[in-house]
Amino acid sequence: MSAPAEAPPAPAAPTAPRRRREGPSRRRALGLRVLSVGGLLLLWWAVARAQVWPPVVLPPPGAVWAQAVATSTEGYSGHTLGEHLLTSLRRILVGSAWGTLGGVLLGLLIGLVPAVRAMLGPLVTFVRTLPPLAYLSLLVIWFGIGEEPKIWLLVVASLPPVAVATADAVRGVDPDHLNAARSLGARPWQQALWVVLPHSLPEISTGVRIAVGVAYTSVVAAETVNGVPGIGGMIREAQRFNHTDVVILGLIVIGLSGLLIDRLLVTLDRTVAPWRGRT
Repeated sequence: MSAPAEAPPAPAAPTAPRRRREGPSRRRALGLRVLSVGGLLLLWWAVARAQVWPPVVLPPPGAVWAQAVATSTEGYSGHTLGEHLLTSLRRILVGSAWGTLGGVLLGLLIGLVPAVRAMLGPLVTFVRTLPPLAYLSLLVIWFGIGEEPKIWLLVVASLPPVAVATADAVRGVDPDHLNAARSLGARPWQQALWVVLPHSLPEISTGVRIAVGVAYTSVVAAETVNGVPGIGGMIREAQRFNHTDVVILGLIVIGLSGLLIDRLLVTLDRTVAPWRGRT
């Protein structure tokens, strides 16, 4: 009598797609962010409630919220909160745009032309190490106290990060790709446009994010000179009169708007350079 045949093994249970795990992780990350913000507000409220410092030093969250409502409707220093914010964003946009354009062009030249790299590379590094306040006074002497020194300050502050990121990306282009383009008859400007620039887009996008961040940190300094309307000018005026609630409100508005702009830049990066991180 022959032994009974063994039953075939049962098929393994299908595993859940890995994509389904992204939902709970995103919800968990959102929950942690909400928890951290709520914890910070609670700590702020508790310290203000205990009057560890007087209200002129640390006003409670309710006072800052009331000031936000009042500034949005009645204004501060002759302008509403929205007008201050839009003016600062316009300055940041204009300064960052010109700084980005100049940084990309300069970075391409530094990365592609060794002579330009030898001449201008150290100069870009020198300017990048200077804090904005170091040359604000010089810009005021050159351009007066109008809009020009503010825009130029943001341009000079945002150009070096983009130039450095672009130059590094250009120098990292695979020479075989350039040789292939040359063999197909591509001219130098065509190589830069169709080979070098697409390869450099992810790094350029990172440089733009850094440049916008530098512009955000520089706008308060830029608006200390005749900066009303503007968030930095509003903060400066509030500091003169010890209106701490307005100062904190201005810092919160700058931080939240900067966070929103950064998220938009991340989305733009994923759109223009979807191949980032792929091998």
